[in-house]
Amino acid sequence: MQKHTFTVTGMSCASCSGKVERTIAALPGITAASVNLAAETLTFSYNPEIARPAEVARAVRDLGFTPLDPPTENAADERRLRKDQEQKTLWRRTILALAFCIPLFYVAMVPMFPWLPFGVPQLIEPMTNPLPHIAVQVLLTLPILIAGRQFYSIGFRALLKRRPNMDSLVAIGTAAAVLYSGYAILLVLQGHTHFVMDLYLETAGVIVTLILLGKALEARTKGRTSEAVQKLMSLAPNTATIIRNGTEVELPIREVLVGDLVLVRPGAHIPVDGVICTGQTSIDESMLTGESMPVDKTTGDLVYAGSINQNGMIRFEATKVGSDTALAQIIRLVEDAQGSKAPIAQIADVVTGYFVPVVCAFAAIAALLWYFTLGSVEFSMVILVTTLIIACPCALGLATPTAIMVGTGKGAENGILIKSGEALEVSHQIDTIVFDKTGTITEGRPEVTDIIPSQGVSLERLLQLAASAEQGSEHPLGKAIVTRAKADELSFLPIDQFGAITGKGLEAVLEGTPILIGNRRLMEERQILLTEQATQADQLAGEGKTPMYIAADGRLLGIIAVADVVKPSSRAAIARLRELGLEVIMITGDHAKTATAIAREVGIDRVLAEVLPGNKSEEIKRLQSEGRRVAMVGDGINDAPALIQADVGIAIGSGTDVAIESADIVLMRSDLMDVPTAIHLSRQTIRTIKQNLFWAFCYNVLCLPIAAGALYLFGGPLLSPMIAAGAMVFSSISVLLNTLRLSRFMVYNG
Repeated sequence: MQKHTFTVTGMSCASCSGKVERTIAALPGITAASVNLAAETLTFSYNPEIARPAEVARAVRDLGFTPLDPPTENAADERRLRKDQEQKTLWRRTILALAFCIPLFYVAMVPMFPWLPFGVPQLIEPMTNPLPHIAVQVLLTLPILIAGRQFYSIGFRALLKRRPNMDSLVAIGTAAAVLYSGYAILLVLQGHTHFVMDLYLETAGVIVTLILLGKALEARTKGRTSEAVQKLMSLAPNTATIIRNGTEVELPIREVLVGDLVLVRPGAHIPVDGVICTGQTSIDESMLTGESMPVDKTTGDLVYAGSINQNGMIRFEATKVGSDTALAQIIRLVEDAQGSKAPIAQIADVVTGYFVPVVCAFAAIAALLWYFTLGSVEFSMVILVTTLIIACPCALGLATPTAIMVGTGKGAENGILIKSGEALEVSHQIDTIVFDKTGTITEGRPEVTDIIPSQGVSLERLLQLAASAEQGSEHPLGKAIVTRAKADELSFLPIDQFGAITGKGLEAVLEGTPILIGNRRLMEERQILLTEQATQADQLAGEGKTPMYIAADGRLLGIIAVADVVKPSSRAAIARLRELGLEVIMITGDHAKTATAIAREVGIDRVLAEVLPGNKSEEIKRLQSEGRRVAMVGDGINDAPALIQADVGIAIGSGTDVAIESADIVLMRSDLMDVPTAIHLSRQTIRTIKQNLFWAFCYNVLCLPIAAGALYLFGGPLLSPMIAAGAMVFSSISVLLNTLRLSRFMVYNG
């Protein structure tokens, strides 16, 4: 199976996107199709032996829409330029329509209120000079209809193909008003001058203008929902300075090759990913990781495209260029997420799939019933136009995709990459979260935690002897002691002899003095008296630490304890997850005693210890069998099966590529505080989607009967088509404004 994405222009509502989705999904060889109205994308999976993207493009064009598939690597820039041009064109048409609509409304409406202190000029007064009055209205209406011509070209084409959409509703409604006005004009020309007051040209003009204005505002607001991706795109510079044959050469970014030596001066953006060869600096990686503090970099460290070199000139070897850079992958991941659908979107899809034809039938039946009841063509026409206009399902189609775009965008800004709308939705249903211990709750590398010298021995001397002896060791615990001595800037003594004792420790000779380092069993075998320090060692072991005894010349010099230390953010993150109502569980392959000590330190009550790497996914499955919705947080290769098994897999960004690929959410900063933030963001986004759907459904359910004359039936007012158009526009704008409240989302602080 292969996957392909088209940009599809011309879709105006959920009915349009639903028609495209259903039509493409029904084509031979297409296994799945998804349309995102807000992002204007069609993504489909297909069997290349049966289907071709060109056939899909043809089917989209047959529906009356335009598929775009720019083959260049600057497709994103071209798409942004195209959207900007479309917005400018839309605003020009809107301004043109407004310029003619205001005088049209004045000329048509003011004569209906003779008590006003101002009126129209006598030359175009309807009852005394009906023909000039009609001529002015026609001349003012024509430019408006021309400005909104896409409603008619798209709407009637969709109607002829028996796939009516929102434009069809607008086209039918306003065309009915224009046709009835044409009938009234014919009667006036035949001498029935009182029909000059039955023109509905201003209704058509105002409706088209209002909807154009609504679309222009909607386009501007929708543009704001993709700000996160636009910010990410703006990070990459257009050129890079390359060192070739000792000479600086400035090249377009697309011409940089893997292996090129890249020069970056202070204040410049890093153009591609690479490894520093010479120089030291601090780099601002905040737009990639969400981490506000600059990161110190030196020879051998990685640098990433889009980050900002702050205070030092560096040269680095390019290792990833073009679409392989971390920035490009993040942009692609966020765009894929923004183009995806959440399961909740299916509600709107099902409704809008049948909505337009049902509304057309409803409007026709309502108009006929009123005609047979009152015998008034004029009244029936008002009912028909009002019902068609107010029923537009724009708000319904925008409710879900815009919220997903803003939610995933805000996640990216905070260093939380959410890979799909489904992951975003499922995250809010999580009730249990399982943390891997090593590298997730803990740092994943041993560190010296305690140094306890015996009486008469200094702390520095004990650490110096232990580190000097451990220089020849490859054991992680020994390396931790050496690292601590280097950090304390202690000098190392030369080793005369060294020997490892498997499973127990080591022995060495330093400056003629025999040194012994190891566990209690080794000390007991060599008859080293442990005295009261044995109790201290037991206490350290109970805290999940590994105590190592150091002896010289048959005398105990002290104890150094080493442990995989807990990350600074672990306790606070777990406390906040509890505030969110989640049960937190730790899973590890460690012994139960060590695991329990770590769990107690960070505030976790339930521990799954001594779990083999291959059995982690089975433990997740067992929790799911209890009816739990489980999220798994991990960072290693052995976590990948569990990340896939979990309802939501959350990978720590510093973890392995396999874990990151297997996860639904990636935390770029490797900060566990981002776990509650991701859950909180999911809940806020889904709450916004539900609010949007509620108001969109309520709008249509409440307004349709009113538009059909329900209030008038019981002595109330009759809804004007112009008010219906305004209400329809307001419903879409209100949904978008409600969604944009998500852009004020802050990191979760309880």
